[in-house]
Amino acid sequence: MFEKVCLILSEFSYLDAKNMKLESEIINDLELNSLEIMEAVVWFEEEFQIEIPDRKISSFRTIEDIVTFLNIG
Repeated sequence: MFEKVCLILSEFSYLDAKNMKLESEIINDLELNSLEIMEAVVWFEEEFQIEIPDRKISSFRTIEDIVTFLNIG
């Protein structure tokens, strides 16, 4: 799960997936803007066949937050 999330995020970040960590911050470390985050969320929803509520998206601060949600959701 972690590797797949990193691969998707690397499509929008200058940071390569292999250099991402669970504690990497989406905005500060990956330098994603709000549009890039929303595009990544669409990829997550398609890849994992789930729907991520808008209120949940705003709580994603780190890669770990995303992975935890995807594992539970």
